[in-house]
Formats: sequence, C-alpha cells, structure tokens
Amino acid sequence: MTAIAIFAVFVLLLLAGTPIGVVMMLAGSLGIGMAELGWLAIPNNFYASIAKYPLLALPMFILVGVIFDRSGVASRLVQFATALIGRGPGMLPVVAISVAMIFGGISGSGPATAAAVGSVVLVAMARSGYAPSFSATVVGAAASIDILIPPSIAFIVYSVMVPGASVPALFAAGMIPGLLAGLTMMVPAIWLSRRHGFGVSERNLPRPPFWAALREASWGLVAPVLILGGMRAGWFTPTEAAVVAVFYGLFVGMVIYRTIHWRDILSILVEAAETSGIILAIMGLASVFAYVVSTLGIIDPIAHAITDTGLGSYGTLAVLVVLLLLIGMVLDGVSIFLIFVPLLIPLMRSFQWDPVWFGVLLTFMVAIGQFTPPMAVNLMVSAKLAGISIEQTTRWAFWFVGAMLLLLIALILMPGIVLWLPGILGY
Repeated sequence: MTAIAIFAVFVLLLLAGTPIGVVMMLAGSLGIGMAELGWLAIPNNFYASIAKYPLLALPMFILVGVIFDRSGVASRLVQFATALIGRGPGMLPVVAISVAMIFGGISGSGPATAAAVGSVVLVAMARSGYAPSFSATVVGAAASIDILIPPSIAFIVYSVMVPGASVPALFAAGMIPGLLAGLTMMVPAIWLSRRHGFGVSERNLPRPPFWAALREASWGLVAPVLILGGMRAGWFTPTEAAVVAVFYGLFVGMVIYRTIHWRDILSILVEAAETSGIILAIMGLASVFAYVVSTLGIIDPIAHAITDTGLGSYGTLAVLVVLLLLIGMVLDGVSIFLIFVPLLIPLMRSFQWDPVWFGVLLTFMVAIGQFTPPMAVNLMVSAKLAGISIEQTTRWAFWFVGAMLLLLIALILMPGIVLWLPGILGY
C-alpha cells in the first residue's frame, strides 16, 4: 500500500508540472511518514547525499565550462578545426562536432557546449547556406557527446550513487565511446549536407592559415590534456583537476586572450553557482526518495519480476533503452540518473553487469535523449540560438538518433569497447 501511494503521488505531481526535485522529496516524505521511519531521515539524507568529496568536482567543472565559454576559446577552436578539416559541403558540421568533442574535454556539460559552440558555428553555417533547423540539430547532437567525454558531470553523479564505479574509471571508460559517438555523428552530418546541397558556397571561402590557427587555439587544446593527463599522472584527483582547470581558464581568459576582465568575475561565479546549486539541490531532494525506495525494498520485487520474465540480459537492456530514450525526451540527464539509478542497481546486481560499463550505457542513453525532440535540453539551447522552434529540428534529429542507436547496440554487444581503456590504465 505504501509503495502504491508513493508512486501515485510521484506520477500525479510530475503530471501537474511540479519541479522534479520537489516531486521526489514529497513522494519520499510521504513514504517516510507512512512507514514511520522518522522525520529526521529527510534532513539527514539530504545532507549525506551532497556532503561527499567527489561532488566537490561538480561545481568546479561547471565553473570551468562558464569560464571557457566567456574566454573565447570556442571561436578559436572553430578556426583551428576549419584549418585542419578544410572547406566544402558538410565540413562545417564536422567542424562543429569536432569542436564540441574538444570542448567536452573541458566543461563536461552539454547545454554549456551547445551555447558556446552554437554561438560561433551557427552564424557561419547560416552564411554558408545551411538550413537553420539542420544547423541547430547538428550543434544540439554534437553537444550531447560532452557527457560521455571526461570530465563528465553525469559520470561524477553516477559514481556517487553506485558503489564500485570510481570517477577515474568512468572517465577512462567514456573516452572511446565518446570519440566513436563523434565519428558516428559525422556520417549523417556529411551525407545530409551533400544530399540537400548545404554548404556548397563553402568551397569559395578561404581556408584559415593552419599554424596561425593552431597557435591561437593551443591554449584551449592544452586544457583537456592538463585535466586528463594530470589525473592519469597522479598529479591531482578529479576534484583537484577541476580547481586547476578553473585557474588555468582564468589565466587564459584574463592574461592570454584578455576577453575576461575583473568586473566579469562576479557574474561568472554567480552563473556557475546558480547552475551548481540547482543540481545539488535536486540531488539532495532526490536522496529522500532513494532512501525510502531502498529502505522499504520497493524495487526488489520489481527487479525479481523482470529477471523472472525470461527476457535475459540483452532483452532487459533493450527494454531499458526504449524506456530511457522516451524519458530522456522530457527530463534532463541529472534527473534521470537520480530517479532511475537507485531503481536499476538491483537489476545491475541481478544480471552481474559491470557497474562502469552499465554507467557508460546509461550515460549514452541519456546523451541520445538530450537531442531527441520534443523537449531535448541541448536542442532547446541550439534552437533558441538559431531562432527556430524545436519542432523544426525533428526531421533531421532522428537521423542522428538512429546513428547513435547503432553505436549503442555495438557497446552493448561488445563491452570491451567500454572496458578496454580502464583495464589498460589499471582502474
């Protein structure tokens, strides 16, 4: 009876448009009251869920993304990628995807990358004859790769919630799938561009000088190497790497490029604090729901029922793919993790899935959802920058969704793609 009441309240509040964090807190509080678990469980779980050392990296990496967005690194990376890749039909989308992958190694936030890359690339694509709806789709899809390429905020959240999945292991595991995702997206981007005659006028535009573009972009290219290389060399932990990246970004923006001034520091800190505060508040509120579900053992019978259906490991994963893709259309990645990871841990243990591999798969599913209409968060950002409605991206988005689903199937059938690098690095 308690379980039914909890999920009934959860669904009703969600349908009523209540913020997701409040929904989970109220549903969890109802369960605490009905089961007489003690009201102190609410503040205790809220505090315990966010008072964890790995989460210190989260606001820092968000701050890194804001700093590099303001510093003008994205525009210089676009120039360098254009000099490297060249001009021609379909090349600007490849540039956008390449820059998003590099920027993902700095910020780890899809919407931040969509804003940074989109503000530079969308103007150039419009000037070269690309349809605004297509351009917005490319940017939104490319930005979704960021939660796969370390440093990833999604991986940090997952590592806190799942025992046995460390941040360094997840960062290493996401590297190859993230790179493959970028290459996979380039295929429909080039094909659709040439099929519809986009970017034909690019051939007449001059190619930026390679060495000059490399010199200007070098400071931005060093950032992912500093963050990931420093962690691998043992110079600093992921949290310390984020702090180093903050000061490196400020140095580049204030001293090298001089695009950030002292008067900008306060607005940068406020923007990062607002975003971090929202995420951490949702995590704290969601912990109340997770505590009730875990303590009352609500999910265990469901997990046993699924395992007893005879679907097997692959059949269960197929159901999860469909479910999370549908949910990913309407919820952001952090909310999906906070709602579903506690529910899926019993399934993971039942089928003996590797927690690192499973974390990458979940993140990959969330990444696809971030650019799947009608309410994909990355598409919302890129569509707004392009001055179009998100519905106009639908005809293009599903080509990229299809390509990513094929890669997801490969990751499911061949776990070695995900686990090879962490194994080599000893995580």
